[in-house]
Amino acid sequence: MPLPLSAASTIASYAIRPADPKPSFFSIELSQAEHRIRLINAWGDAIRPGTRILELGCGQGTCTQALAEAIRPPPASSETGTAASEGETKGGGGGGGGGHIDAVDPGAPDYGSPFTLGQAQAHLSAGPVGSLITWHRAEPVAFLAAHPGRTWDVAVLAHCVWYFASPGELGRILAALRGRVARVLIAEWALRATEPSAAAHVLAVLARGAFEAHRVGSCQNVQTPLSPAAIRRAAEEAGWAVEGETVVVPEKELADGYWETAMVVGEGFVQDVEREIGDERVKALLKSARDATIAAADAVGGAKGVRSMDVWVATLVPGE
Repeated sequence: MPLPLSAASTIASYAIRPADPKPSFFSIELSQAEHRIRLINAWGDAIRPGTRILELGCGQGTCTQALAEAIRPPPASSETGTAASEGETKGGGGGGGGGHIDAVDPGAPDYGSPFTLGQAQAHLSAGPVGSLITWHRAEPVAFLAAHPGRTWDVAVLAHCVWYFASPGELGRILAALRGRVARVLIAEWALRATEPSAAAHVLAVLARGAFEAHRVGSCQNVQTPLSPAAIRRAAEEAGWAVEGETVVVPEKELADGYWETAMVVGEGFVQDVEREIGDERVKALLKSARDATIAAADAVGGAKGVRSMDVWVATLVPGE
């Protein structure tokens, strides 16, 4: 059964929040939860109550909390058919039915703002779905090597592929997953814009990716913006086949397009280029990429009018 969009408010309530949050905080968390629900449902019945998940690149747990809600066992009913107890209904979970998430990320606990990765994960652990999640600070391939023989129903890589420092990293991870999971579920930005107002988002991430390709030791969220075709090729080379794929067009409330465009059109991008890039041709290329992003954003009223680009959602199975 699909996870209903009405569950978004519950999922959003699991996230860490400021002591005195602004109204915009709740709308952001709600839109992020709704987006993750759409991704989970796009994977069909691969994720359901009882599913054992290996989530790679979990970050602060934005997708983890949605996955946990999806794998929670349904609330039990009494002999008279009344609802389950408040604790069961609100998410005591406890891993009933075997569902669990091993959430893996190499990020340092003090990474992130306004809340760090460690703070966000600890908050989820103390909440209603905490018993369904085990956090691991590790590189994915190293984690798999350190746990030989362990298997999961599915591996999930949701909006994490672009964090990888090199194109080869995805291939190594997919190769290491052979024999450890029955399916690999991937969701990543598609580098295409069904909504014309999302074109600036595509240009912005290409500008950012080109810049990061000339930096060393970057921790930005856009480092290697692989296209769906490139991900598909990496999967095939690692012994996986695409069982199914689709495209999700995000709702206008999802703010990632605005955030990433704003980073490129801001003066800070130019300052970083001047400070960190020595080659004049590369500088010119990056500044032109920024100019193109500005022009696309201006066409929709500025960065705040930019929508998020499409998302490619795929299911991989072992190839023959």
